[in-house]
Amino acid sequence: MPEDTPGPLMIIGGAEDKLRKRAILTDFVVASGGPDARIVVIPTASSIGDEVVELYDVLFRRLGAAAVAACRPETREEAHDPDLVKPVDEATGVFMTGGNQLKLSAIICGTPVGDAVVRAHQRGAVVAGTSAGASIQSSHMVAFGRGGATPKQRMTQVAAGLGLLGTTVIDQHFDQRNRYGRLLMIVAQSPQLLGIGVDEDTCATVTLEEGHEVLRVSGRGAVTILDPARLVTNSYEAKRSSPLLASGIVLHVLPAGAAFDLTERCLLPTASQVSMQDAAEIAEAQADLRQMARDIAAGDVGPSYLRRHLARTRGSRQTGAHAEQGQQAHEEQDGDTR
Repeated sequence: MPEDTPGPLMIIGGAEDKLRKRAILTDFVVASGGPDARIVVIPTASSIGDEVVELYDVLFRRLGAAAVAACRPETREEAHDPDLVKPVDEATGVFMTGGNQLKLSAIICGTPVGDAVVRAHQRGAVVAGTSAGASIQSSHMVAFGRGGATPKQRMTQVAAGLGLLGTTVIDQHFDQRNRYGRLLMIVAQSPQLLGIGVDEDTCATVTLEEGHEVLRVSGRGAVTILDPARLVTNSYEAKRSSPLLASGIVLHVLPAGAAFDLTERCLLPTASQVSMQDAAEIAEAQADLRQMARDIAAGDVGPSYLRRHLARTRGSRQTGAHAEQGQQAHEEQDGDTR
């Protein structure tokens, strides 16, 4: 039998749009199977789990999901319950909500529920998480800590995550809560890890492409990646809450549309985007050039004459269009006064 391809990981920085376009949540439902999607919500990190489940149940069903179920263990003992494991094993999409990431890690990591989430990813289901549900997807996660731009000794603490994305540490609400310093502190102390910071209403989607883990960015903000492979630091000798030396870290800030190879740790080229107006002007210019080529081939007329003729033709078209718009506006004004 062919080996299953791991499913996408959707790492959401928190505060995803739930009212307007809901682009990130729509992408999750579509990736989970759209009208065939069977989604399980894990709200363990939240202190208001029932309300959170109800909210996402409504959202995912409105976006076209066939079924939404809840898996809410509140203790490690409950996380061994086969009745909670079953919906995860049957899901095409798993969504972990925000809240307290240390609570989420302490309850599900290393339990049958946590193992079921890992299995879901390995068999091809989509695993998504927002805020705390984003942090737990990495091999290491921020347990708690304060914000700030300067990395300082002991400013944060790290706990084990589910390890769906290996040798990484993920932080969320990144720019909004000024979490640069604490992510810098972690990679300065553990330079084998790749630091990933995700802004609010922003998603880092990781897929396996030709043996490489590729991260693609969508949403309103950016994804910040810290690569400490060539790090120079004094973290092993800095005292208490002293600022840390952290030199040689490569910084990548990736807006929507950017792609990054996590395996090779390099930016991937992206296709340039052309606006609809520019595309229309390019198409018109190409049509004019084709017509000019036909005219040259049909008769003994020089290109300079054709260019002047083309300019006059364009000018008359624009003048006619302006006159038509003016006449229409005049008629509309007359209609308003009656």
